[in-house]
Amino acid sequence: MPIDHADLQAIALTLELASLTTALLLVIGTPIAWWLAHTASRLKGVVGAVVALPLVLPPTVIGFYLLVLAGPNGIVGKLTAAAGIGLLPFTFAGLVVGSVIYSLPFVVQPLQNAFEAMGRRPLEAAATLRAGPWDRFFTVALPLARPGIVTAATLGFAHTVGEFGVVLMIGGNIPGRTRVVSVQIYDHVEALEYAHAHWLAGGMVLFSFAVLLLLYSTRRKAAIHA
Repeated sequence: MPIDHADLQAIALTLELASLTTALLLVIGTPIAWWLAHTASRLKGVVGAVVALPLVLPPTVIGFYLLVLAGPNGIVGKLTAAAGIGLLPFTFAGLVVGSVIYSLPFVVQPLQNAFEAMGRRPLEAAATLRAGPWDRFFTVALPLARPGIVTAATLGFAHTVGEFGVVLMIGGNIPGRTRVVSVQIYDHVEALEYAHAHWLAGGMVLFSFAVLLLLYSTRRKAAIHA
């Protein structure tokens, strides 16, 4: 079966989206996870619940409210329009925003677990050697949290690749701009093009298996060396 150009286009767009989203999630999620792991604030439960909301909410609910907020009459939409950015719905930037929000718990929670597991003793030991807060974070905390970082990045990337409801709601189905692999599979099924749907869906199955295999292998190696 010849490879459909639209399929390749969707794959390329999906990989671009997942890569950018994962990078942003690590930048945004790391300080959130660090705060959740070490704070004694009463707001910890509230912040943790907000971060975890995408785990329990239907993707269409998140996509709908993102569409409303970022639309021309929404608060975010008015701000982006006033800033000259334009509206986010049905754009690649909108896909990135929706993906970051929807995949946030898959990055924050593994990082939080890693930061909590290391405890305070390594940081206190570094402090006695006159290491500053930033030095302790970058030279002690991050290296010790490496397995959690790998898990977070892997899960964030894989979860973004597999998104459907959120990206369809906020991004629509525009070829070359917002049509990702999951939406492309849906289009093939609607058009009764099962051969093309099998090709993409089978690739997603293999990709998901490879990601999980990598994740469990990494955890096993980390446990052996611990």
